[in-house]
Amino acid sequence: MQDAKSQQHRDSIFLEEAEVLTHDSYPAGQHVLRVRAPECAARALPGSFAHLQCDPSLPMRRPLSIMRTDAEAGWVEFLYKVVGTGTEALSRRAPGETLSMLGPIGQPFVLDETRPRTLLLGGGVGIPPMVFLADSLRQNAHWQPVVLMGSEVPFPFAARPSRFILPGMPDAVIAAMPLLEDWDIASRLATLQGYPGCFEGYITDLARHWLDALDEGQRREVSVYACGPHPMLAAVAALAGDYDLPCQVSLEEFMACAVGGCAGCTVEINTATGPAMKRVCVDGPVFDAQAVNWH
Repeated sequence: MQDAKSQQHRDSIFLEEAEVLTHDSYPAGQHVLRVRAPECAARALPGSFAHLQCDPSLPMRRPLSIMRTDAEAGWVEFLYKVVGTGTEALSRRAPGETLSMLGPIGQPFVLDETRPRTLLLGGGVGIPPMVFLADSLRQNAHWQPVVLMGSEVPFPFAARPSRFILPGMPDAVIAAMPLLEDWDIASRLATLQGYPGCFEGYITDLARHWLDALDEGQRREVSVYACGPHPMLAAVAALAGDYDLPCQVSLEEFMACAVGGCAGCTVEINTATGPAMKRVCVDGPVFDAQAVNWH
């Protein structure tokens, strides 16, 4: 029998025949897919994901984090990277085609209004939830988001020099995401590949530069939100612990059903009553970073 967490999703996850509107390719097998899916677009929240059928010949769907939505226009946008048979098949889907999609799925990020300085950290294909969250934050002047992104392949956009001054940033670190600049949100990029204008190092090292430049009162206003590969998120959790900052992470796991039935995407979470196995799909994908058993 399904538990209450699975039951509560029954009226919030929709099955739609999503029409491909645009499908753009970028270096290193990266793609930005926009589909018409009005039910998902109207209900998705930062941290939500969708479960897409990549091709009729493949029975297993693939989970993709949502990067942007437009509830009025009814579209949902994803950034993904080709890593196997499913995403390779998905990369061949053309505008005008339709694909079966379940969404939105998952627990979203929860904001703390007492901490308006929001530090968003996205690594690789963990960038989309941070863009979605940034888009949400810009709707209210209360929030002061800073977005740091890391990638070891070329970013899926042409970086440009930021017009925003960020405390603690090394002088040569000026590369930013144009979309965020257009939204009046400060961002910086990190890599180990020597891309122009980017910080040479890990995203957590860049975050330390920024945090160290804040005074004690300013740091008490900071909350951290992150998505990316497991080692990066473990490092982000350690970073947040070092500065005593609340931190939420969106986990990435392989999953089959994505609606809580198969329990194939479980992770160990420390709860008030001891360690427990939680499903990334419906109990997450967003968790308190300090509750995740990173080992």
